[in-house]
Amino acid sequence: MADSYCEQLLRFSSSPDMFEKYTNTSGGIRTGKLMEHLDSLAGSISYKHMLGPVDSIGNVTELGFYLVTASVDRLDVLADLHPVRDMRLSGQVIYVGKSSMEVAVRMEALNTDGREETVMLGRFCMVCRDSKTHKAHAVNPLVMTSKEEETLWRIGEVHKNRRNKSAVQSLARVPPSSKEAEALHSLYLQSTVVSDTSNPRPAGDERVPMGETRLEKTLTMYPQERNIHQKVFGGYLMRLAYELGYSNSMLFTRGPVRFLSLDSISFARPVPIGSVLRLKSYILHTDSTEEFPVLIHVGVKANVVDIRTGTEQMTNDFRLTWCRQDGEPLKRTVVPMTYQEAMWWVEGKRALDLGAEIRAIRPAKRS
Repeated sequence: MADSYCEQLLRFSSSPDMFEKYTNTSGGIRTGKLMEHLDSLAGSISYKHMLGPVDSIGNVTELGFYLVTASVDRLDVLADLHPVRDMRLSGQVIYVGKSSMEVAVRMEALNTDGREETVMLGRFCMVCRDSKTHKAHAVNPLVMTSKEEETLWRIGEVHKNRRNKSAVQSLARVPPSSKEAEALHSLYLQSTVVSDTSNPRPAGDERVPMGETRLEKTLTMYPQERNIHQKVFGGYLMRLAYELGYSNSMLFTRGPVRFLSLDSISFARPVPIGSVLRLKSYILHTDSTEEFPVLIHVGVKANVVDIRTGTEQMTNDFRLTWCRQDGEPLKRTVVPMTYQEAMWWVEGKRALDLGAEIRAIRPAKRS
C-alpha cells in the first residue's frame, strides 16, 4: 500500500508568485485550484500503483491500459485555508477492486513552529480501462504490511459498501423514504400558497423557487486544459464547477460563505477538446443548524452542447456545500416547484445529513 504514496508541496509562504496565483478575494486560498492539484495527485498515485515509480507515463496506448476518475466521494474541509502557510498534498491507494481503486488524499498546513494541521481529507474512485477495447482492465492487488494499512483497507471497504448502498437507494430507483416525504410535505405546506385558479407559488419574499436560483456559464474547451488522454482535465472541470457554485451560494445568502465539503462528483463521460461546455448551477437545499446558521447545498451539472443541433449531453454532476459559522440564521429558503426539483431537494438533504454524521464521529480537534 505504501508503494503508491505520493506528495506535492505548495510553498505559499516562500513564493510570492504562487501566493498571488492562489489568493482569493478574502485573503484565503482559491479552493477550486487546489481541487485541480488533488485530482492530478490522485491520478499520479493510481498510475504509480500500476507502474511503480516512473519519470513519465508515456503513450497510454502502449501501456495497454489507462486510468480515469470515476467519482469523487467526498472532500471535507477541516480547517481554514490560509496561503501564508505551506501546504503538503499527499495520498495513496487504500483499497482496490477488480478494475477500480480508492485513493485517499490529505492536505496539511505546515506551520512555522513545525506543527502540521490537516485541513482537508478526500477520496477519489479511479477506474482502469483497456486502451484498445475501453472495457474494464484488472488493477494490481494491494498488499498490506501493517495494522495501520489493514485499518485503511477496512475503511475503503466501508466506503465501497456505502457507495453500493447509496446506489440501491438512489432516487432514480426508489421513492423517498416516509421521513423524507414528510419533510418535503412540511416544506410545501409552510412555503406555498395554493389557489383554485393558479399553480402553487412560494409564499413570501424569502421563499425562493429553485428554478430562480439557476446560474450558468458556457465555455469552449481549449487544448491547454487537456490531460494525457487528450480530453479535458477533470481537475479543471472541478474548479469550474466549484467557482460557479461558490458564486451562486454568495448570491443566495447575500454574503460571504466558507466551503465545507464536496459531497460527490460523478464523471459520466469525458469532455472532448474543442467542445462547448455549459455548466448550470442550482441551490438544491438550504438549512440552519446550531453548528452552522447558514448551510447551502449546491448542484452543478456540466453538459456538452452539440453546436449543430443545440442538444446537450451530461458529462459531470457536482454536489457541493458551503456554510457560515456565525451570524444570523439563514432567512431565505429554496423551494422545489416540480417533482424533479423535489428529488434534488431530497438528495441535498441526504448530503447535509451525511455531512453532519461524519462530523459527529470525527475526533475532536486538539487545542
